[in-house]
Amino acid sequence: MNTRKVGQHHENIATNHLQELGYKIVEQNYRCRCGEIDIIAYEEGYLVFIEVKYRKNDGSGEAVAAVGFRKQKKICSVARWYMMEKGLGDEVKSRFDVIGIEAEKISVIKNAFDFIG
Repeated sequence: MNTRKVGQHHENIATNHLQELGYKIVEQNYRCRCGEIDIIAYEEGYLVFIEVKYRKNDGSGEAVAAVGFRKQKKICSVARWYMMEKGLGDEVKSRFDVIGIEAEKISVIKNAFDFIG
């Protein structure tokens, strides 16, 4: 399986897991000129921008650790673009979650990082 198919497979696993947890999925693989966000959903009154990271094993570190400052900044830019495109104002509460999939373990880190302007 190529890298893109592996990524898509694990994003689908993450989407199913989030739905089981009560998240309402709005978008998958949202793309704009700023970049891409894996999943956008609503949960507990928040618009949630979600990055999915997969690791076959822990040899290259934890999956969630792969979402460094540069990636966070890019996700924030895409989130800002999404909210502008959809006409969502500052009154919409939002947050950034990260899902780490390592082997068969799925970890959801709510509010994993703050908005970077």
